[in-house]
Amino acid sequence: MAAHRCSRPVWLFILCSLSVFVIAGSHDTTVTHEQRAGVVDDPQTAAETAGQTAEQTAAEERQWEATEVREATPDDAAAEKQDTPAPETVVLQSFPQPKDDFQEELVVRPLHSGDIYASFQFRTQWETDFMRGNKVSHYRLFPKSLGQVISKFSVRELHISFTQGYWRTMQWGQPFLPSPPGAELWVWFQDSVTDVDATWKELTNVLSGIFCASLNFIDSTNTVQPSASFKPLGTGNVTDHRFLRYATLPREIVCTENLTPWKKLLPCGSKTGLAVLLKSEKLFHSSFHSQAVHIRPVCQDWQCKTTSWELRQTLNVVFDLHNSGQGKREWSLFKMFSRTLTEACPLASSSKIYIDITDNPEGEQFELSPATSLLSQAVVLGDRRTFSVYDLTQPATFGSVRSLNLLIRWKSNEGHMLRPLLHAERYVAGYGLQTGEIHTLMYNYHPYRSFPVLLLDTVPWYLRLYIHTLTVTSKGKDNQPSYIHYQPSKDRVRPHLLEMLVQLPPNSVTEVTVQFERALLKWTEYTPDPNHGFYVGSSVISALVPSIVAMDTNNTRERPLFSSFFPCKEESSYFVRVYTEPLLVNLPTPDFSMPYNVICLTCTVVAVGYGSLYNLLTRSFQIEEPSPGLAKRIANVIRKMRGVPPL
Repeated sequence: MAAHRCSRPVWLFILCSLSVFVIAGSHDTTVTHEQRAGVVDDPQTAAETAGQTAEQTAAEERQWEATEVREATPDDAAAEKQDTPAPETVVLQSFPQPKDDFQEELVVRPLHSGDIYASFQFRTQWETDFMRGNKVSHYRLFPKSLGQVISKFSVRELHISFTQGYWRTMQWGQPFLPSPPGAELWVWFQDSVTDVDATWKELTNVLSGIFCASLNFIDSTNTVQPSASFKPLGTGNVTDHRFLRYATLPREIVCTENLTPWKKLLPCGSKTGLAVLLKSEKLFHSSFHSQAVHIRPVCQDWQCKTTSWELRQTLNVVFDLHNSGQGKREWSLFKMFSRTLTEACPLASSSKIYIDITDNPEGEQFELSPATSLLSQAVVLGDRRTFSVYDLTQPATFGSVRSLNLLIRWKSNEGHMLRPLLHAERYVAGYGLQTGEIHTLMYNYHPYRSFPVLLLDTVPWYLRLYIHTLTVTSKGKDNQPSYIHYQPSKDRVRPHLLEMLVQLPPNSVTEVTVQFERALLKWTEYTPDPNHGFYVGSSVISALVPSIVAMDTNNTRERPLFSSFFPCKEESSYFVRVYTEPLLVNLPTPDFSMPYNVICLTCTVVAVGYGSLYNLLTRSFQIEEPSPGLAKRIANVIRKMRGVPPL
């Protein structure tokens, strides 16, 4: 009984403790729910939370909408603090959209030889400022890789070209944009660049990676600083040629690996628009192929109050009638490029095809189908040309089949090409491997007008020029240049640079000759195929040629792309740049097979001499009895058969 009396108070104490814990837990739960309910029901707290979320969203939108970012200043920070709204208020700021534009054109010129000259023009304009410390953060049409190059290296103008083949001026006429065989690069830097040579070297390495080319082989031995040639083609009249660099690689081979990154710079790539015709199998199976990239600042209006950056990508190709294997004078887009056009680039404001019909006004030379009633006239290279225009932005251009395949069918072989007024040639004369002579011929076919030309010659250091032998003759008489700039070379440091301003008489041939001596290179400086020879870059002739018609000096007027590249400042003349053939010169070459012969002879002597001595020292000699004769062996066989011991 006493045990039962003691257990009752214990059980009562346990029950009281459990009830206290349950009541405390329910009270905590109630307080937590009340706090949560208070947070939800409080409108001020909800407004603050919504304001913070809206501010984050607006900040993200501003980051995506912003096109240019500049460094913050203390004044900007103070103004930002004063203008910051309350957390409950959300203010969305509107930013102007980037002012950029993209155009594409294709010009087809039927040549009198039956060949076809096709020129692609792609232009991207962007009203922005890569300089003055601005960092462009958003790119729409302009390629970001080139924009970063302009900003990082302070580039004012950049011109680069890759060419396979030589342009035959006397057969094809003047091209819209000339370029020398191989690779050519010339760049104008901003005057803020302190070390131009170091920046130039780094820029060539970067461009080598962008275009998948051998531009990293450009160094001081093939780079020059012209004093009069290669004036800027964009805005500004820069005369300080310390910020200009020019280099060529005449042996550069152009292939598909160079075309692919070039096409990736286009806003639409090669998926739509005129770029779908750029099929490598067809482009490189041609007589001439050249692709180029030109970057420069241009004016937006006549007073040049606003400027924009222009990226112009050009591709010129000439299809040979005989190499195509057709056997008849008939061309079409499908036969040239193995593709037809179905639509324009959606990002292009203008997409047109121009067919040159100047020599075919009544259709007596060739037939063009499908026909178009849209015609256009443009002054190209001092001559007024007429073109049939196909606007790809109009759905009616493609017809009901939604495909455009232009066809050119020749009717007659008659007709004469207008001979260009300026032409140039170059060759090497002499015999032996010690001395030689470089001849440059410049032709002026104008019947009664003379005009000056600027000749630029770059000769490698291993051809040591005798500048005292320089002669300039026209019509059998000496022609004294009005300006000469010569920079001698330094062995393994820099090449020769020769610039001359020569007046070409009308209907004449002017010849420039200079003698040189071949140097003997070190055996490590020879190419893998030294007997092939060494290439010397093309000469560059720049001139203002008299024009047949009045030129348009308003460079901001809307014109076709192929007629608006070189700026025109005079109505009576137009600018022309002509390139000569590159030279192939043989140098004194040692017999690189001698090391191989010496190795073979040495190995033979060692094998024969040492092998014989080693054989005598290691061989063991044993005395052997002479073998019995044939009669004795037969007798022993018989005796063995008879059971008689052998002899």
